[in-house]
Amino acid sequence: MPMIETSAAMLILWAIIGYLSGSVPSGMILARVMGLGNLREIGSGNIGATNVLRTGSKKAAALTLLLDGLKGAVPVLLARALAGEDAAQLAGLAAFLGHCFPVWLGFRGGKGVATFLGLMLALAWPIGLLACATWLATAALMRISSLSALVAAVSVPVWMLVLGHWSLLVLGILLAALILWRHSANIARIRAGTEPKIGAK
Repeated sequence: MPMIETSAAMLILWAIIGYLSGSVPSGMILARVMGLGNLREIGSGNIGATNVLRTGSKKAAALTLLLDGLKGAVPVLLARALAGEDAAQLAGLAAFLGHCFPVWLGFRGGKGVATFLGLMLALAWPIGLLACATWLATAALMRISSLSALVAAVSVPVWMLVLGHWSLLVLGILLAALILWRHSANIARIRAGTEPKIGAK
């Protein structure tokens, strides 16, 4: 963890900003605007890019991926510039929680993978790039989005150790654990061999 140098009031402020940024339901908004229907009634019912892809719109899925990543990256970069590293990490964690538990959707959100990758790119771009590469390599081999997310999440603390990003390690382990928890149903389907492939409706 970084040294706590920012005041408690400012940390709370950046946590709120991060949460509100993360809680914007990008996928649902895009699906509505682009006439793709209600994501809750499509595929897994999730609000992330993988489920948006099940609408058949690669453009909407790509935009969702980008916007969900920015929801994590922007508050981290702003908090770092205006407060400090402690505020940046807290804003990133709050953005992730906002995506997973958005107040606007009754705290029923997505699984946080794109937001996780976005905030990691903002906190330490080499770690973020390695996590993205891990996701892409696993997806290319296995064609299962959830498995790719799980492998990428678990790889992040390892990359932090390898590259010496000690101050990020606690956050990396916490986020990886949260992603594993959010994917508990997917893990069960992977073990049963019933998890859908990327692009399957």
